[in-house]
Amino acid sequence: MTSRVAGAGHAVPAPMGQQALWDGYFRQHYADDRVAKRVWTSSGITTRHGVVDPTREDISGVSTGVRMRRFVEEAVPLGKEAVSSALASAGLDASDVGLFGVVSCTGYATPGLDILLARDLGMTVDVQRLMIGHMGCYAALPGLGAVADYSTARRRPSVLLCLELTSLHVQPPTVSARSGSPAADDLQQMVAHALFSDAAAAVVVEPGGPGLEVVDVIARTDVSTSDHMTWDVTDLGFKMGLSPRVPDVLAVHVRDVVSDLLGRNGCTIGDVDAWAVHPGGPRILDVVEDRLDLAPEAMSASRAVLRDYGNCSSATVLLVIEHLVSSGDVGPWGLLVAMAFGPGLTLYAALLRAT
Repeated sequence: MTSRVAGAGHAVPAPMGQQALWDGYFRQHYADDRVAKRVWTSSGITTRHGVVDPTREDISGVSTGVRMRRFVEEAVPLGKEAVSSALASAGLDASDVGLFGVVSCTGYATPGLDILLARDLGMTVDVQRLMIGHMGCYAALPGLGAVADYSTARRRPSVLLCLELTSLHVQPPTVSARSGSPAADDLQQMVAHALFSDAAAAVVVEPGGPGLEVVDVIARTDVSTSDHMTWDVTDLGFKMGLSPRVPDVLAVHVRDVVSDLLGRNGCTIGDVDAWAVHPGGPRILDVVEDRLDLAPEAMSASRAVLRDYGNCSSATVLLVIEHLVSSGDVGPWGLLVAMAFGPGLTLYAALLRAT
């Protein structure tokens, strides 16, 4: 007997238009740099969401301590809304939850969100908690594997919440002393500022019953490229390092990883009905589509989430899964492969089956 994703929900802060962010803040932030503008216009994003709208509030010079206090203030109501929605969709009460897993790489506090939200949601005092931090964009899938294993072993429902507030980490521009324009090494920050967004996404996992059966999870880490994606704590928030070579590394590994996952479960790529691929950016989706020989429509859910939400780090792949389920793209006994990528460089994939 395996466990199933029986419910899902999400919550996002106020919307921010991608073009409005450029016109109202980042154009000046990057001195109308043509490279930054090109990065912005090729992002594939129309709308993002943020607890901090930089066109109204510039926090690029604010200390990490201030940002972490803001994280707790903003994260608790968003997390409560997302988990409450997921529980309602599964027909469960917070007191039914045996394990509460919380994923985030964008903020820290002790007592953590797991304790604060368990209290506010009305979970029991003996609920088990699991806090998964600093794994980045792929963290939802090891988190899903962990809570599913718990539900299978303990025969009790579990909840996984991924909550990321990337808007708290706007960085000051690095300016070239010679030209007064953004320095060349600021390109990675331009990309990060053009892509990342805020969201809270939650799933409820139950032993047996209807839903998406969590069949298997696989991981692959290429430590030789560990410097390609970093997330460093600085005095001014967390700073992203994002090499343009990330899609090239992904291209080397993605087909082997997916083939291994499917092969050990008696399936092939042609058997998969739906793909929930973390939309790290347009190039990432292009690489996956190309390397797996998929039709363009296979990435439509991922592209829609990128367009409407941006890259919400760990929460994003759960948003894509929710989109696929709500749109009816996964029929009875249909197979879904979820995939996400992050620091390491690490690729995680999960095989889900509709019951």
